[in-house]
Amino acid sequence: MSAEPFSEGSVPRQRRSQTMLQKSGGRVNPPTDDATFYVSDDYYGFLETGRDFEPIYVSHKYTEEEKETLSSFESLDYLPSHSDVYRKWIKRQKPTGQTFDAWLVMGFIGFVVGLIGFVMHQLIEEVATWKWRYAQKYLEEERMAVACVFTVGYNVVFILFSVCSVVFLRPSAGGSGIPEVTGFLNGTLMRHIFNVRTMVVKFLSCVAAVGSGFPVGPEGPMIHLGALVGAGLSQFRSESLRINLPMFERFRNPMDRRNFISAGAAAGVASAFGSPVGGLLFSMEEVSSYWTTTLSWQIFFCCMLATFTTDLFNSAFHGFEFLGSFGQFKTERYILFNIDKGIDVNIVMFIPTVVIGVIGGFLGAAFTILNLKIARARKRILAGISRLWVKNSIRVLEPVIIMVSLGIFSIFIPMAFSCTEFTCMDGTSDTVRHGCWNDTRNPVHVESVVARYTCPLGARWRVNNDTWMTNGTYNEVATLLFGTFETAVKHLFSRDTHLQFGYLSLFTVLCFYFVMICWASGTSVSCGTLVPMLLVGGLYGRMIGLVLTSMFGIFTDVNSYWRWMDPGAFALIGAASFFGGVTRLALAVTVIMMELTNDVQVLLPVMVSVMVAKWVGDFFTHPIYHALLELKCIPFLEPEPRVAVEKKPVNLELFSARDVMSSPVITIHTRELVPVLANLLLNTKHGGFPVIKRGDQGAPFFYGIITRLELSMLLMFEGCFEEEGLEIEEEKEIEATWIEYEQFYVEKLANPIEVSETLNRYMDEPKYKDLYINLTPYINQSAFSVPEKFSLQRTYVLFRTLGIRHLTVVDNMNRVKGIISRKDLMGHNIEEKLTKVWQQTLEGVERLELRDIAGSSPVDMSV
Repeated sequence: MSAEPFSEGSVPRQRRSQTMLQKSGGRVNPPTDDATFYVSDDYYGFLETGRDFEPIYVSHKYTEEEKETLSSFESLDYLPSHSDVYRKWIKRQKPTGQTFDAWLVMGFIGFVVGLIGFVMHQLIEEVATWKWRYAQKYLEEERMAVACVFTVGYNVVFILFSVCSVVFLRPSAGGSGIPEVTGFLNGTLMRHIFNVRTMVVKFLSCVAAVGSGFPVGPEGPMIHLGALVGAGLSQFRSESLRINLPMFERFRNPMDRRNFISAGAAAGVASAFGSPVGGLLFSMEEVSSYWTTTLSWQIFFCCMLATFTTDLFNSAFHGFEFLGSFGQFKTERYILFNIDKGIDVNIVMFIPTVVIGVIGGFLGAAFTILNLKIARARKRILAGISRLWVKNSIRVLEPVIIMVSLGIFSIFIPMAFSCTEFTCMDGTSDTVRHGCWNDTRNPVHVESVVARYTCPLGARWRVNNDTWMTNGTYNEVATLLFGTFETAVKHLFSRDTHLQFGYLSLFTVLCFYFVMICWASGTSVSCGTLVPMLLVGGLYGRMIGLVLTSMFGIFTDVNSYWRWMDPGAFALIGAASFFGGVTRLALAVTVIMMELTNDVQVLLPVMVSVMVAKWVGDFFTHPIYHALLELKCIPFLEPEPRVAVEKKPVNLELFSARDVMSSPVITIHTRELVPVLANLLLNTKHGGFPVIKRGDQGAPFFYGIITRLELSMLLMFEGCFEEEGLEIEEEKEIEATWIEYEQFYVEKLANPIEVSETLNRYMDEPKYKDLYINLTPYINQSAFSVPEKFSLQRTYVLFRTLGIRHLTVVDNMNRVKGIISRKDLMGHNIEEKLTKVWQQTLEGVERLELRDIAGSSPVDMSV
């Protein structure tokens, strides 16, 4: 297990055509489009534990091909390489203690994200309003066929634009983008997710899909768009737009860029929901893997400005029409699902709340499993098609089929339900009155904005000073289907509307949307599922409320002990439970629901339902975004390792770093031959290499580490090559300017083909055979290392908390014995290696027992 320095003959040389580097500096790139990638060795059963059905304490099982895909992703090191040239560059920068510029950039990101959120929601409202305006017009004229053709055609035109822009222009813009952003902030390099083209396609695809009525929401894409803004604006440069402004150059390092991306993602949530604190908690609880107190304040400031900007423009514009009330934050625009009438919480209320939480956990787990099964089936079908145009045609056709089905369902399914009379309650007798438009003596009523569909409009008349009657009717299912998801959720959350919806209409819409949302959320469009989750939860929550009113009656007296039985209140609790059952976010979901509805009185029931849903859901599946990370084979380290050996949970404090390290290790010297380094880069896949140095006694010891990308860039400067001779003294002054540092520390290779050809030339041409390069000024001399016996639990915490890319394992003489990377610390890998350690330990114990027996008794052990 000894680690010897790398020698040219230890790695076989390959022909030039086989040794081409990628932009990341590695030899292998991950799948360019994960939607079409599927492994051929997936032989697991339908409900195999550890695949789609995986309790929270079970590590995900990967096939051998999936493990190869995991290895193809490059990792990130969020701490800059602490080399001599880095220290020289730091001396030329402004003092980092002055953080005013960081706050300024945070505010700029918040403003831009808030503006994007305002424009997106205005466009979505416009697209949706035009569709339902004309659809309702044709229905009122009893032109059913025209209404159906118009609705389906309208849907198809917009969804074709949405899906084609993703499939043909930027596949990485598909989906919500939350798993990719989470993976990046966890330390995995993701291609194209922070690109200007991705941003444009993401925005346009989301507007077209959500506005046309595709069963998805805009909140997930807003998180990705916010992260895109944070990644781009904080650097003040863009490779795609050929922009490189000389501003805030000190933020052009991995650590600051990560912080700004976290802030942008949080601002996306804040703008989408009007929830600044919820955005902060969502980023902290789900997206980010690194957090500090200072970062909390900065992200809170960013979220505050994002929400303020969106609300400021919403106050004055509706459908891009100026309303003349600039700066007046109206409640109906400021709070998305405003509840203007609260109820007193009763201790008995927690019984149905727990039931709703259990349902939320079960349905949340079922939603996750069904979503993953559909995604795997889609990948399997696409992977079996060889022709690209056929594959792309199927990807385009799938959302079209969904939209056609949705359009036909929306137009014709309400016909299966009879028209419903308006109802209210007599204020004096508390009896239900049919045909009652409103009774001022009793709050129970039906909303005036319900969808009429083809039902008679009727007329209204007053029968006394307190009661208005009507012979008009409305359609319950059309009320939930006509309009955006936000409109349907508002209907479900409405208070004192006990009799507005019946069981059958709620159950029908629940079953349909549950399946359609699962199916649609994995297609090749820019989409999210956060608001659709609220709709699903609100449907079964309101059904529970109806059960209570059917069993015990309707109580409208504000002083009544049973006043809490309002279906609208339980719809809110159900929405929170399903949201929590799918995402398993307790803090963020609770705060978002409070900021969305302004109903602080039901805070405790919401908290209970979310916690119960999380506990139940954890018994069946991983959280949805973590499950998607596993489906996409993106390396991700959980906040805490959960490892089981022989199906029994183990304490990692009982194991050490050497149990999971990779060895032997390819090491290099501080002064190395150019052809040796070129051969190393071309014929190995390692992302970093420990550097050793000889001590006074000649023994090698660990000196630092240098990455593959740094070596690749360094070898492009032939001026630093040296002939054979003595090593340069460490004390010698290093000449390094800002331009040299910026050229040396890059995120990717600008021209990988040129770099590969240059490296092959170094190996082939004799004039480079005896040239050396001194690596000392460029080595990360603050690279982390741990002893062999260092606790595995603490190794994991150290690695994830600090965002380390490579962790070198040394012995008591500081000699390199192994190296730990991100893949080594993933749950499945730890389990495999600890299982071998466990088996070796058991075999050692058995041999010891046999030896003791043989030593005490003349038994022939050969038998």
